[in-house]
This record gives sequence, structure tokens and C-alpha cells, in this order.
Amino acid sequence: MHTETANKVPEVTAGFWLIKLMAVTMGETAADYLAVNLGLGLTTTSIVMAAVLCGALALQFARDRYVPWTYWLAVLLVSIVGTLVTDNLVDNLGVSLVTCTWVFSVLLALTFAVWYRMERTLSIHAVTNVRREAFYWLAILFTFALGTAVGDLISEQFALGYLAAGILFGAVIASLSLGYFALGLDGILAFWLVYILTRPLGASFGDLLSQPGDHGGLGLGTVDTSLMFLAVIAATVAVMTFRGADQAAEPAH
Repeated sequence: MHTETANKVPEVTAGFWLIKLMAVTMGETAADYLAVNLGLGLTTTSIVMAAVLCGALALQFARDRYVPWTYWLAVLLVSIVGTLVTDNLVDNLGVSLVTCTWVFSVLLALTFAVWYRMERTLSIHAVTNVRREAFYWLAILFTFALGTAVGDLISEQFALGYLAAGILFGAVIASLSLGYFALGLDGILAFWLVYILTRPLGASFGDLLSQPGDHGGLGLGTVDTSLMFLAVIAATVAVMTFRGADQAAEPAH
């Protein structure tokens, strides 16, 4: 028997996707800022941020219902750590982006398979016990790591560039949205595919804004870019909470 709680994931609205997109964009720029600009290096940054993430997840798991600030803090930190996981594999261990893409795709698929086998659902409308929530956050971590690998593979290794890569991922997301709203695409499948793809979409535009001109960016820098998206996240969460639009998704029956 599992202790049931209220659903721990917010309703999927336009605001949800806006905050998520801002969070993944900031995850890319914040990870670069900590590792490069502050000179901490990938290893130290990864250890520090993993510890901070564990603390945030402890707060999230301790809640018996969806609480906006703890939930979105955890998402932001998972975004940063997921980015750092892939960056460590590529930059420190020499693993190729193609290999990272395949490995994280398999790990994510295995997470979904075990999650479904044990809980008989992958719905975010039914994250109502500790085991489901653990699967949920593990899947989220792998989506960020996978999205980082796919985004870097397309924009850098395939030399598509940040802007073109962002447009490409945006077009795929738009196609999935059309499939869901007009063509009967399964809602759970559509959600998770879009969740994965918003990571490289956000990272592409984050890099476009923050990277210097000789690297194909606009040169705003990681500090200004990170602060700008953090402000958007905070404002959006505050407005949605005030309006009551950021409530948890109704549990499935």
C-alpha cells in the first residue's frame, strides 16, 4: 500500500510551458555561468548543484500536495543538473553526443517501462504517491540530459546553428501540438515528447542570446540571460499562483 497524496504536478497550461521553457533556457545559461564564468569547473559545479538539487527534492517530496515554489525550484535545478550530466560526459569523459543521445533515450525508455509496469500509468495527472513521484523526477532528469545532448548535437556537431536549431525544434513541437489538438495524438505521449523537445528548444535560444558573436550568439552573456529568464519565471509563477491558474492537475480516477 502507498500513502496517497494530492497530485504533486501542476495543471498543464500555457503558463506551465512558458515557465518550463524559461527554466530549461536558464538551466543552460546558469550551468555555463557556474562552470565557466565563475571558474568552478564542471566537476565542482556538478557536485555543488547535485547537492542543492537533493535538498530541493527533499522539500518537494515532503509536501503532501503541489506547492508552486518548491516544484518549480526543483524543475530549475533538475534542468541545471541534467545539463551538467551531459556536459560532464562529453567534455570530461569524451563520450560523443551521439552516444549520449542513445544512452539517455534508452534510460528514459526504461524509466517509463518500469514506471508503467509498477504503476500502470505514466500520467502526470496521477502523481499521487512517493513511488510515482520518484519515477516522475527521474524521468524529468533524463529528459533534460537527453534534450541537452540532442540540442548540442543538432546545433553544434551538425553545425545547424542556434537559431536554425531553435526553429527546427519549435516546428517539431508545433507539429506535435497539432497532432494532439486536431489529430487525436495520445495526450501522455504528446506531453512527454514535447517535454523532451522544450529542452533543446530553450537551450538553443539561451545559447543564441548568451554566446558571443564569434560563436553564433548575440553576446548578451550568461549573467544577463540567466537573470532575465529567472525574472520571467518568478513573475509567471507569482501571477499564476495569485490567479489560481497554477493548481495541481486533477488526479486520474
